[in-house]
Amino acid sequence: MMCQSEARQGPELRAAKWLHFPQLALRRRLGQLSCMSRPALKLRSWPLTVLYYLLPFGALRPLSRVGWRPVSRVALYKSVPTRLLSRAWGRLNQVELPHWLRRPVYSLYIWTFGVNMKEAAVEDLHHYRNLSEFFRRKLKPQARPVCGLHSVISPSDGRILNFGQVKNCEVEQVKGVTYSLESFLGPRTCTEDLPFPPAASCDSFKNQLVTREGNELYHCVIYLAPGDYHCFHSPTDWTVSHRRHFPGSLMSVNPGMARWIKELFCHNERVVLTGDWKHGFFSLTAVGATNVGSIRIYFDRDLHTNSPRHSKGSYNDFSFVTHTNREGVPMRKGEHLGEFNLGSTIVLIFEAPKDFNFQLKTGQKIRFGEALGSL
Repeated sequence: MMCQSEARQGPELRAAKWLHFPQLALRRRLGQLSCMSRPALKLRSWPLTVLYYLLPFGALRPLSRVGWRPVSRVALYKSVPTRLLSRAWGRLNQVELPHWLRRPVYSLYIWTFGVNMKEAAVEDLHHYRNLSEFFRRKLKPQARPVCGLHSVISPSDGRILNFGQVKNCEVEQVKGVTYSLESFLGPRTCTEDLPFPPAASCDSFKNQLVTREGNELYHCVIYLAPGDYHCFHSPTDWTVSHRRHFPGSLMSVNPGMARWIKELFCHNERVVLTGDWKHGFFSLTAVGATNVGSIRIYFDRDLHTNSPRHSKGSYNDFSFVTHTNREGVPMRKGEHLGEFNLGSTIVLIFEAPKDFNFQLKTGQKIRFGEALGSL
């Protein structure tokens, strides 16, 4: 009987060993991978990670049983060369289209993103020589009346992602997902013309932005979709004294991505304009995105965005306050300020009295010139 039981167990044991052999082989391969350098390891693991997320029915889930872990979706997305792709897209946008091809190409874009060409200063599609000119099209003067009754207006067309008071030095990019105010605006320096003096703690960073007793710090985030009007304007009467440019990533800033990646706005390339308005500190930040490497400020000819080389975490300061101009660049409410290519995000952070009220709802569509809030 022992011989018969051993005979019966023999094939089962052999089958079990055969079934375990691939796992042992995989463990050996994974052990070899763990000895590789970190860049090489990432290079070898990314193809498996892509297949892990793309293949249906969890085809590669058995790999997790032998110790392999896929790169997170966020890390995988951050590894995409969005700056290179954005530069390539920018060059493609500059290519002049044949006259016969302009109408079908622009019509497809209009249909896809719901562009209202009746508001454009030039409705004839053949007028736009390339995609870049079409993206940066101007509007008819009467298309966006500027509200004169409210102190702060929307600087652009878009969708309201979030707004309210800044609390605990954290600003919400979308509901429930925050980023650091200091990381977003950058560290303060001892330069005299900067509107924010140096401070020792997070709380003092916020408190020293508030220059007048009884005021609070407010913020508003506006997302520009690809079909929106891509120019942005001055949201109030103020004076721009300083520009800080952060080279960085160019990840998508659509609301879904903003919920997915914490501190997305701090990772992306952005241009921070700071200055003063009648109630104290005021700032407008233009945040770049995928295919939006070009951020243009009309009065700043020294600004160059999406450069091929940059140091991670670096920034460049430029002061508009000079010996001949002690105040900076004055901007009137509604005046042209700059433009994006395609779509992106604008973040306003400003000081105002405690009775300042936003007249907004999260998620609502808004157009340039409409009221954001007032006293």
